[in-house]
Amino acid sequence: MTKKYFYIAIASLSLSSCVNDADLDQHDPNVNTEANFWKTDEDGLKGVNAVYAGLITDGTYMRSTPLLLDARADDTHSVSPWGAMFTAGKFTTVISLDDIYGWAFKDYYQGVYRANQVLLNVPNIAFADQELKNRVLGQAHFLRGLYFFHLVNLYGRVPLPLDLELYHGQKTNEEGWQQVIADFQKAEELLPVSYTNLNGLDKGHTGRATKGAAMAYLGKAYLFTKDFSKAKEQFEKVINLGTYSLVSNYSDNFTEANENNSESIFELQFDRNIGGIDLGWGGAPGSSWGKTSARAITYGPPGFGFNDIQPTKALFNEYQQEKTVSGALDPRLGATMFYNHPGETLYGKDFAQNYAGNPAYLNDVFTKKYQNYNNGSVSEYDWRSGINERLMRYADVLMMYAECLNELGSTSQAYDYIQMVRNRVQLPDLRTTKPGMTQAQMREQIAHERFLEFSLEGHRFDDIRRWGWLQDQSKLNWLKSRDSEFNTYSPGREYYPIPLTEIDNNPNNITQNPGW
Repeated sequence: MTKKYFYIAIASLSLSSCVNDADLDQHDPNVNTEANFWKTDEDGLKGVNAVYAGLITDGTYMRSTPLLLDARADDTHSVSPWGAMFTAGKFTTVISLDDIYGWAFKDYYQGVYRANQVLLNVPNIAFADQELKNRVLGQAHFLRGLYFFHLVNLYGRVPLPLDLELYHGQKTNEEGWQQVIADFQKAEELLPVSYTNLNGLDKGHTGRATKGAAMAYLGKAYLFTKDFSKAKEQFEKVINLGTYSLVSNYSDNFTEANENNSESIFELQFDRNIGGIDLGWGGAPGSSWGKTSARAITYGPPGFGFNDIQPTKALFNEYQQEKTVSGALDPRLGATMFYNHPGETLYGKDFAQNYAGNPAYLNDVFTKKYQNYNNGSVSEYDWRSGINERLMRYADVLMMYAECLNELGSTSQAYDYIQMVRNRVQLPDLRTTKPGMTQAQMREQIAHERFLEFSLEGHRFDDIRRWGWLQDQSKLNWLKSRDSEFNTYSPGREYYPIPLTEIDNNPNNITQNPGW
């Protein structure tokens, strides 16, 4: 089936300037301003497209956000020479240098601002297609919820603007989650299950937020706030849609050739062949911007990328704790990292031969997920990866649902949904290998299963924090034994600091996060 992909038309919406003589205050009809925009169905669609555009800038998923999510967990560590990256993983971010963590903060709020423009202006447009209007508003709620999700999840106590004013007061983390939930609830109400069979300007637009995506993220927000009953309900809705299924090959979730597959609930659309050749570094969008990602070069193995983030040996070892039913290694190991074993190649070169002159590299492990190692690329040094970023996979919904079942006392039922994920990689039936687990034992099992299924996908540290492991001295000691970066963790640093520019410039008495 031919798919029509939606790519982002970046709308630059700004106020025009004026002079004292009102007769000279005229708008250029060739320039979009708030005075001549927000008139038609097309304007509404362009406006929400601009909200999506904020997700592929340097501060968001073009580069910084995956790093901020991955760096602090025990499945990765950083040997980057760039302090902003190196210190992120060691919980020692230098507040006065807002590289990476500050760029993300800024770009999230740019996305929120754009979403607020849509939510405040689109209701006043007399759409020819009312269903399209609902879908535009639903996407704006979903995207604002996603930006707020990252702000609340990464920075804790943040402003929550719902209008276009420049400055807002700081809210509690609990208030933040309430707003995230409210936006995803509204998105679920307004969004379609699919864009395939619609009539309208967005017909067939693969990549737009759907009802399933809103349900899944709403469930995730409930899970993160420990409302397991409501989370369970949301994940059941996703499962009962019958829209999603696990792909047979685990690696298909991280390659360009298998994008927007049956497992993908929400993913960001990157493409080497759309737009210009410049990366979206931030600021005012330009016509030369492309739709490509710098994730691959940031994570890429030495000699092919910068190796700023790489897997830990703890992750490497944990993949080998259990063999498949045929006695083979867990195939997720080979899909996740490059390592020295017979037949291993990277970018067309034999691993052992390529690193033969460097024993440290020869015996190390490097990131394979989201790398262009098998599509003819010789390296990642062009900075322009076209691999889509999968933000929500059906496997995650199944695992989060199993977690809810366990927390609600239905431990026996949790086995079934965990095994769905294990079956794909031919791991033995957990009911046979570990029958009759208690709730506490199942918690540990779920932690292990999530560690292996979602490594280097930005989930692990979120799990560590929400499970309270950083406040459990025995768990913290265990993390330190696996990843020395936890030796410099101190209480409060489970959140990134509020950038000093926000504290200095916002007149609403913004205070720094505890521990910083």
